[in-house]
Amino acid sequence: MRPDDSYLTTDVDDFLARAGGFLRSRPGLHVMQLTWAERVRKRGAEAFGTEAPVFGLLERAGEVCATFYRLPFRGLGLSPLTPEQAESLAAHLAALGHPLPSVSADHSTATAFAEAWQRHTGATPELRDTRLRLYRLGTLAPPEPMPAGRGRILGEQDLEQVMFWCGEFAKAVGEEVSITADSWAGTRFADKRYTLWETPDGTPVSVAGMNPLIGGQIQVDIVYTPAHLRGRRYAGAVTAEVSRAALAAGARDVVLFADLSNPASNALYQRLGYRTLTDWAAYDFTSS
Repeated sequence: MRPDDSYLTTDVDDFLARAGGFLRSRPGLHVMQLTWAERVRKRGAEAFGTEAPVFGLLERAGEVCATFYRLPFRGLGLSPLTPEQAESLAAHLAALGHPLPSVSADHSTATAFAEAWQRHTGATPELRDTRLRLYRLGTLAPPEPMPAGRGRILGEQDLEQVMFWCGEFAKAVGEEVSITADSWAGTRFADKRYTLWETPDGTPVSVAGMNPLIGGQIQVDIVYTPAHLRGRRYAGAVTAEVSRAALAAGARDVVLFADLSNPASNALYQRLGYRTLTDWAAYDFTSS
């Protein structure tokens, strides 16, 4: 693939006009491209600091065959690439002098690009310990029996509780983010719709969030139950409720990520009807 088959832009509307159909053709595998493009479109590039997010695509015979994005604080995100495409893109970005702190994608794509980036720049890739699996919902199978209580949509009175739980979730998955009333609107957690599971006396015990409907798909993100409340089926109940809410909102596909080091959560999602779509990986780069 020649370098001139690559196209880069900081105009997210231009990117979506060119690549939107391709992204929507396989929304599950393109969940991160769809999510971040929509987030940049809604918030504006200026919300991401002095360095604007960059979006790009690869074309073959005038048809989009892959996409990528580079965020100033999250590195490079890739749609599935062949080894040849990964090599071509790494060579092109290296020639442009684009610094990359990291790359994330499906496991084979991330690995192919990380190896190509090392060849072209000398940077050493280090695979992150956190290993993720991307699931897509088949037929929803709510847990039986459900725990006592009910699910309900987040209310204004719950915001402080949910901000605290999102902060705890971020710590648990290794995200470096400060969540306060002042910083909340600028985090990735602010644009979600949250469902709570509460006990019969009205006490919230678990939370699940879902991203906006994009390309006919909704991503469930996050699911969190405080440690002292786990093992009581609350996570299964709230995940079933938020999955049902996603379908009611018009989603044709519902997806979520799970940490492979947590066998309990992976087993739970499979019992609820989620099926493996792909494994995910991230590499951090250090200069040699």
